[in-house]
Amino acid sequence: MGAGGAVPASNTGMRRSVLCLLTTLSLAGCTAGGGAVADRPAPNTYSGPAPQLRLVSYDSCDDLLESVREAAKRVVTPWGLPGNGWDLRRQLSSRAEGGPQASDAGKSATQPYSGTNTHEAGVDEPDIVKTDGRRIVTVLGETLRVIDTTTRQATGSLHVGYGSHQLFLQGDRALVLTSVSAMAGVGGIADTRMGYGGPSATRLRLVDLTGAPRVTGDYEIGAELTDARLADGTARVVVTSHPMIDFTWLEKGTDADRVAANRKVIDGAPLDRWLPAYTADGTGGRLDCGQVSRPAEFSGTSLVTVLSFDLSRATLGEGRPAAVLADARTVYGTGDHLYLAHDEGWKGEKAKDRTELYVFDVSGPQPFFAASGSVPGWLLNQYSLSEHDGVLRVATTSGQPWSTQERSESTVYTLRLHGGQLQPLGKLGGLGKGERIYAVRFLGPTGYVVTFRQTDPLYAIDLRDPARPVLAGELKIPGYSSYLHPVADGRLVGVGQDASEQGRVSGLQVSLFDVGSADPKRLDQEKVPNGYSEAEYDPHAFLYWPATGLLVVPYAAYDKQNRTGALLFRVNSGSLEKTGEVHPVGYPRRSLVVGDTLWVVADAEAMATSLSGAVVLARVNL
Repeated sequence: MGAGGAVPASNTGMRRSVLCLLTTLSLAGCTAGGGAVADRPAPNTYSGPAPQLRLVSYDSCDDLLESVREAAKRVVTPWGLPGNGWDLRRQLSSRAEGGPQASDAGKSATQPYSGTNTHEAGVDEPDIVKTDGRRIVTVLGETLRVIDTTTRQATGSLHVGYGSHQLFLQGDRALVLTSVSAMAGVGGIADTRMGYGGPSATRLRLVDLTGAPRVTGDYEIGAELTDARLADGTARVVVTSHPMIDFTWLEKGTDADRVAANRKVIDGAPLDRWLPAYTADGTGGRLDCGQVSRPAEFSGTSLVTVLSFDLSRATLGEGRPAAVLADARTVYGTGDHLYLAHDEGWKGEKAKDRTELYVFDVSGPQPFFAASGSVPGWLLNQYSLSEHDGVLRVATTSGQPWSTQERSESTVYTLRLHGGQLQPLGKLGGLGKGERIYAVRFLGPTGYVVTFRQTDPLYAIDLRDPARPVLAGELKIPGYSSYLHPVADGRLVGVGQDASEQGRVSGLQVSLFDVGSADPKRLDQEKVPNGYSEAEYDPHAFLYWPATGLLVVPYAAYDKQNRTGALLFRVNSGSLEKTGEVHPVGYPRRSLVVGDTLWVVADAEAMATSLSGAVVLARVNL
């Protein structure tokens, strides 16, 4: 059975070596050190024996099937498997009845341009707007559009249909990534995984942009789009699939009876119920069991698959899949590694209150599962992860904010990849007790963490010795920043919400911080009462252009005028100088610079202005 071939009903005699990476990272005793925030918690290192790695080889797909069945039976509920669409639909139905989220593509451009605001330099992230300096490509609604930056006119369009779309731009090709909801009744998606109203299938299309946009490659898989990264011309697309098992609801009987019945259903489910089907340029296939690895403890019954596509080719192919039986919702990528993280969040007393980490090596054409580990607490987003000099830094919050019984606090952990494990090195705990993390940014050997409940502590953490992180300074001010961005000369720009001394938020604030000294200082602040910005939760909406110090932040203000627009600032050494506003038709989604032109792309139009925003140069209807 080759890679991507269908799994036969009987695979007796078929020998497939599937490594079962059993990683037991016990972080017992790693409670956050130090006392209250004001006590400046002391750094401390991990103690105890290093976790041991055990390798187990499956002899056949039958062994893999037995393993996934046993894992599913351990967690099955009266309504099915936790988190899958059948389980949620049944629970909702029962209740109703009263019963039981910069590419190198434009190197040939003749004028400077701003790329997508990304976490790591050289590792692009999918977005709704891309540019290579020569063209701007947008994918809004159901249409991909191309705008020529010289003539400032639309030059082509392509209908991409229903779904939630993002794209990469590489040379003269665009890769359109589409999440499709099963509730839409869209046909043609291979082996669609039914979810309850959420995205349940992924479609990728390679689009040639040399003339009128046209599709040259098409790939569909019955799995949800989790995220993607693009580096050195190769797109790594992460998708998550859930077992396609049809459970029968027992109208009469106890919950124990229903669990027993569901376990029998699992015992009869073949392996292809766990392995998603795909279609590559019209040819069907299914994920091969030889492409699957498993960590010691299942984080769920899901299968996370990393697909790789060389965008220099005219077609997409089968995607070189590599998968791990786990769950993951957060993706962070460097040039060589792709980190996948899963946490329970603060969902109640039964939450695991830990984050499981999975590492894929993506230094070559074929990715492979390299290591796994875990840390206590839960993540904010991908900015909670950062790799520097071979060390992974992770910022998490443990406990439940606003709880009187399980007081929350935040911790920064350091780990090193070694021998198939993420080995723990050190930690700094006791940050923001009774609060949770609102923003994280790691810059070289320094980390910055914002926590919030009533005030906004901004912590500066010295990570030069990763085994002994040190709290270097802190700043307490009302409100919080939910996104932090570095600018020149040891300064940070923060975008978030202003708040009263009692913690009641009052509107958008943009802050300039000096983090070059021992204790951070806020140098300046601009406010928009009753306002918010998409940049607060999606850094792709944020633009900083270092060449001129231009800062662009989109906003909407719910006041008497219900205003929308993009705020323009000049970032000076000690101040934020507001230079103007731009008001395209619709809410501004993205801003970018091409040469001496500022483009603001809104839902309804792309607007070109001078860099100051004072002169409107063109409007392109979208």
